[in-house]
Amino acid sequence: MSKKFLKTAFVLIFFTFGHNSFSQNPYNLAAESIQSGKELFEIQCAACHNFTQNGIGPELSQTLKKRDKNWLISYLKNPQKAMDTEPNFDKRTIAMPAFAHLKKAEVENLLAFINSKQAKPDPRKALSPDGLKNPIPEPIKKSELTLKLKYLYTAPATSDKIPLARINTMVVLNDDPKKVFLSDLRGIVYHFNEKELNPYLDFKKMVPEYIHVPGLATGLGSYAFHPEFLKNGLFYTAHSEKAKSRKADFRYADSIKVTLQWVLTEWKTNNPEAETFEGTRRELFRIDMVSQIHGMQEIAFNPNSKAGDEDYGLLYIGIGDGGASENGFPFICNSFSTPWSSVLRIDPAGNNSKNGNYGIPASNPNANNKEMAGEVFCRGFRNPNRIYWSPDGKMIISDIGHTNVEELNIGQKGLDYGWPYREGTFIIKPEANMKQVFDLKGNTKSYTWPSAQYDHDEGYAISAGYVYTANEIPALRGKYIFGDIVNGKVLFVENKDLNLGQMTNIQEFALEFDGKIDNFRNICKNNKTDLRFGQGANGEIYVYTKTDGKIYKVVGCE
Repeated sequence: MSKKFLKTAFVLIFFTFGHNSFSQNPYNLAAESIQSGKELFEIQCAACHNFTQNGIGPELSQTLKKRDKNWLISYLKNPQKAMDTEPNFDKRTIAMPAFAHLKKAEVENLLAFINSKQAKPDPRKALSPDGLKNPIPEPIKKSELTLKLKYLYTAPATSDKIPLARINTMVVLNDDPKKVFLSDLRGIVYHFNEKELNPYLDFKKMVPEYIHVPGLATGLGSYAFHPEFLKNGLFYTAHSEKAKSRKADFRYADSIKVTLQWVLTEWKTNNPEAETFEGTRRELFRIDMVSQIHGMQEIAFNPNSKAGDEDYGLLYIGIGDGGASENGFPFICNSFSTPWSSVLRIDPAGNNSKNGNYGIPASNPNANNKEMAGEVFCRGFRNPNRIYWSPDGKMIISDIGHTNVEELNIGQKGLDYGWPYREGTFIIKPEANMKQVFDLKGNTKSYTWPSAQYDHDEGYAISAGYVYTANEIPALRGKYIFGDIVNGKVLFVENKDLNLGQMTNIQEFALEFDGKIDNFRNICKNNKTDLRFGQGANGEIYVYTKTDGKIYKVVGCE
């Protein structure tokens, strides 16, 4: 065999299989580099990316197989330039932020960590030809209404990187509606007015075990004041801590990783009238989570209930699936026997729970069934991130979807809304590729349908809202106003049309900022707006964007 033939054959093999077939892994395999990269990833990347699903940004389990190391370093330094030259690499309409501030060694460590998470192709995750390409082909209708927004001010930055202020949940005291609070997921509860935010409680000082990284709603998930706060000084918080901080009340098999814990806490202030908190706290329960996503993001009291009502003083708690489904453990969150993927209802003043720290109301659907989780009020949600009661008494539960569908549900006792076997009005298969959904095609399994839904050619993650109840803007009366966290669209449905299991149409507002028609992506100068909604003392609506910490008030609609 001639040397010329051998040389030609080698070149042919080289270009057929690629030079990496003959070289060592180009990424650093040292444990300290991977750990350093992990720490960078949690700070810089985890809010938008993970290794199991597309979200705000694409999932990264196969990323390093698409381009070589030097190209990826250049991409991280200047994503927009890379998208301009190779638009098919990242099909997002707006590039992610540049990481030009990172040193080359830091970028290499970041890639070393991503390399350590690269998954081998799983034949069980193959796409099915029956999967729906566009589950909801009808686009959201653009209404003729323009929502007018007035900029108020910018929340104090709690980071020098985006998101600058993770402002999240607005709460009005039940027994003093003039007192309004707003929280930052990084651990601060503020007094809110239209001129400033003044700190009331700082978790970082009060709870040493508290963590707010790696993002994806970790931190101070939610808080709620007892209906009689001014009398008893009690309020409640949901926050995240490191894995195994303490033994969890709700846990699963030891063979499954615990990424972090969520903790429900009762606080008692010495003086309910005080401008800053001083007092004591006690833990009600803690729950293990498979991953950092979909934790305990909502706790709330029914503001419509009165003393003597069944609901009065009972605390509702939204618990997501903790990423169990997409990580291969759907059995953790698929029935009334476990608390994951559920809305719980407890009596903080009771003591008949297993740990004796709270009560299980006798009127809960499985309160007396030892085979079930008595705390569960209703179930079947991937991420029930907001619970809101409309003026006419409906409990509206928003559910952030996986890869295809975002939902609004009417919550009622004992009902099952389908996760992890339904996403919206479609079948999803946790044992297969969860990026796909399928037509029901006569499937007879009975689950409760959502009351409104949209798919991911309209947005990426639902941002729950409120029914406008103020008197100043007649055109908004009776409208449930909400939006999309990522692209910043502001949407609405008519509250009167939101009925259990009956689909209603969603419409989109045009947006006017200080007299100019625009959109939140332009205003924020970021692909992810991190849009949230709040409702004030008199029923007015506020809109804020965590990306830049700016707070707006809805001041008109025509």
